[in-house]
Amino acid sequence: MTSGKASDTQLTGLFLDMLAAEQGAGTNTLDAYRRDLEDFSAFLARVRRTFLTAGTQTLRDYLADLDTRGFKSTSVARRLSAMRHLFRFLLNERVRTDDPAAILSGPKRGRSLPKVLSIADVDRLLAHARTAIATPDVSPAQRLRAARLYCLLEVLYATGLRVSELVSLPLAAARRDARMIVVRGKGNKERLVPLNEASRQAMADYLAAMDDQRGPGKAAARPTWLFPSFGESGHLTRQHFARDLKDLAAAAGLAPRMVSPHVLRHAFASHLLHNGADLRIVQTLLGHTDISTTQIYTHVVEERLKSLVRDLHPLAET
Repeated sequence: MTSGKASDTQLTGLFLDMLAAEQGAGTNTLDAYRRDLEDFSAFLARVRRTFLTAGTQTLRDYLADLDTRGFKSTSVARRLSAMRHLFRFLLNERVRTDDPAAILSGPKRGRSLPKVLSIADVDRLLAHARTAIATPDVSPAQRLRAARLYCLLEVLYATGLRVSELVSLPLAAARRDARMIVVRGKGNKERLVPLNEASRQAMADYLAAMDDQRGPGKAAARPTWLFPSFGESGHLTRQHFARDLKDLAAAAGLAPRMVSPHVLRHAFASHLLHNGADLRIVQTLLGHTDISTTQIYTHVVEERLKSLVRDLHPLAET
């Protein structure tokens, strides 16, 4: 690549093109990198430096500037990660002959544990959602919405899908004989995720309610998406599902702030590990590229091991 006089904006564009083409980075990831690097470039302009001329001390000054501006350690660490990736790219492409970010150390930060619902809490949510379907004297439209929410819950807790993956499931995922579904996740990567009997039955009941709502003779004209809507995407939005879930949590006597689609994804992973699942298996099911992402659940494994030793070791205290 010939870019001896390339501007920061041009180099950012080339870097993002590489992330999209070679690593399959999604739109949200690319937007986050762009924002971080634009902020970094603006700082460099103030001190009369560029991506091509910045040295290690200038990068340290930028990190100090972030701290002065009140950025949290997690945000500073993310900006540092963006710089490291950028300068590694520039070195590999021979735009620079050195990597000024290579010896930088980031802020020390503890990784916060995810919010997790207990199995009893999840059962409570599911039971309340199931009851709403059977409520008498409701319109077919209300019954369909209740069946949809129950289906979303059962599938999410059975699979641990990301909410974006869940709401964009195709109708084909609800085949009666399906034991596995193909999920298209981050970076357009596909993975197979198993379904349990409860989730398959919830999808069948939801489709039956959908057909009842559409009326006789219209079942054959089903939509493309499992959870269709009239919005631009053609399927239910993440925000809509999150609102419905918080309303359900409040109705079930749970704190709405503690309940979200992502919290249910965490519950899926934590409950599997607590019951003896292997961390690598959970990594695959969640669609994590790196095992380090899944290791936020290590505390669950540690607690289970402590419990096993306490309960089963012949010299354990009684």
